[in-house]
Amino acid sequence: MSKDNFQKNEFKWPISRKILFLILEDKVSDIFVCELVWERLFYSNQPSMDGWISSSLTPLYWSEKFIKAPQIISERSASVHLTRSIPKDHKQNLKNILNFKGYKINELYPRRTRRATAVNWLIYWAIDSSSSLDDSCDLPKLSISSPNPAKGHYGDPEIK
Repeated sequence: MSKDNFQKNEFKWPISRKILFLILEDKVSDIFVCELVWERLFYSNQPSMDGWISSSLTPLYWSEKFIKAPQIISERSASVHLTRSIPKDHKQNLKNILNFKGYKINELYPRRTRRATAVNWLIYWAIDSSSSLDDSCDLPKLSISSPNPAKGHYGDPEIK
């Protein structure tokens, strides 16, 4: 399978402004966010191997460091790696593309800033792959917010 075919047909969810805002508003699970990123890094879901594994299409920058897809939100090193993979001229995508004003100081904690990083990377990916941010798509099932937003949704990996 080529990247072109994969980009056109094989993603479980498209990238849309609505989905990006659901991520920023913490209305979908961290696992959902990770899967959006993993698919676009061409990790392959291998239930027999208990997770997502790099493929021949996974960029070397990722597959050399993470053979198994990393938990982008719960693992600091994976989030830092994601941040570093966003080119400098795309660092302001949240503000420039989504008109996102940021979080209030009392809303800042690692999980939320890592989700913002994931959204910024997804915008970069969409631009780089010439994908539109089409809003005429289905939306994922919304997750019930955790009583402790620093910890995430039920079933999300522990924040490290």
